[in-house]
Amino acid sequence: MSDINKVLEYLETHRAEWDDLLCQYLRIPSVSADPNHAEDVREAARWTAGLFDRMGFSVELVDGEHRPIVYAQSPRVENAPTVLVYGHYDVQPAEDPSLWDTPPFQPSIRNGAFFARGACDNKGQILPHILSVRAWKEAAGRLPLNFKFVVEGEEEVGSHLLERFIDQAAERLACDCVVISDTGMPGPDQPAVTYGLRGIAYFEIRLSGPNRDLHSGSFGGAVTNPCNALARMLAGLADDSGRIQIPGFYDDVVPLSEEERARMRAVPFDEKAYFRMLGVETAVGEKGYSVLERRWARPTYDVCGVWGGYQGAGAKTVIPSQAGAKLSFRLVPHQDPAKVAKGLEIRLRQLCPPGIRLEIIDLHASPAVLTPLDSPFMKAAERALAATFPNPPVAIREGGSIPIVARFQQRLGVDVLLIGFAQEDDNAHAPNEKYSVDTYHRAMAASARLWEELRKGSDGARTA
Repeated sequence: MSDINKVLEYLETHRAEWDDLLCQYLRIPSVSADPNHAEDVREAARWTAGLFDRMGFSVELVDGEHRPIVYAQSPRVENAPTVLVYGHYDVQPAEDPSLWDTPPFQPSIRNGAFFARGACDNKGQILPHILSVRAWKEAAGRLPLNFKFVVEGEEEVGSHLLERFIDQAAERLACDCVVISDTGMPGPDQPAVTYGLRGIAYFEIRLSGPNRDLHSGSFGGAVTNPCNALARMLAGLADDSGRIQIPGFYDDVVPLSEEERARMRAVPFDEKAYFRMLGVETAVGEKGYSVLERRWARPTYDVCGVWGGYQGAGAKTVIPSQAGAKLSFRLVPHQDPAKVAKGLEIRLRQLCPPGIRLEIIDLHASPAVLTPLDSPFMKAAERALAATFPNPPVAIREGGSIPIVARFQQRLGVDVLLIGFAQEDDNAHAPNEKYSVDTYHRAMAASARLWEELRKGSDGARTA
């Protein structure tokens, strides 16, 4: 029996153990945004480190006093590629427990899925990579590659520690490619390799008018109302067709090639079912583009929050002294977040009426990411997925942003493989988050096969 078949058999015969391990992981309420869960975050880091310690890896908790990064490295395998695997053990807050059918940190298995906070984002996606490496070691008696794992504890709050760690330890993290499973796939039997992520530029704007709230009857018509001004300014950032009205915004947007558009058309996608799931009637967006093209490969502008004026019950006739909004721009490859920020300021100051003082706060930004479709690592991932799932994989983009991916690409100079296993109805960041049991085990098998495929293509591998 070949080594890979031994590994796959080992994974299959230990399914109950793998299920139990994931449930153990999910019971740790590692909510990075909540200081009340600081010790739980550290417990999750120690639990993760324990997995690597039992596999004979060297393990370090970086900044162990706060939200530690678990950095683990395998024993040296000569003449083999080096793969860096990234994931995160921190989770979003569960918020109102009454919105959950079962307690968010008491995992249950029902209807073929794990239900718990963190099930698909990201504990259920990073754990299969760890366990597939364990299966290689236990069943084949060897590792096919050199492995470096970076599992962080603050992805949900900005990855600030990890950004510094990548910058400071770039030589230590040197590898041939980075593997990340924090994205999704179009359907339970339809795997995908994600070759592109949109970038982001996120801002808060604050408008100040009179030096105090004013009676709308006594002062209305004599002063500029910040809420009225805000509404006009927000509307002025896009025209009626949805085209963004920021100077230079589209200058660096590269049109989609016919090959890419054909690939997107080939992705199984039921538009009517998609909108039914969302509870809306139809699509809106940039003319001339499909729903998937708009979501994955075109830049967008969205108002993510608005505040100002009276918010209580009933009526209060008031002109507020202040108003504000939070704005998100999703960017495509070659767009520069800094250039977008400059253009936004120019446009907002054009739109700002007399009697209003404008403040623009640049909250965070990250460029878009694109991996070449002909990358040998991409081809290896496609082979691994094709051998695991009933349908061949498709190459997709994601509309969301994972800023740390761009950081890995820029600082390490390598391709990043994004192989996600989440479904759109898995409720990541929402109540009743779930993750398919079958997908969890398929992810392990695909991961094990990926290491074999990367080993086969080891010519020219680094000696990292």
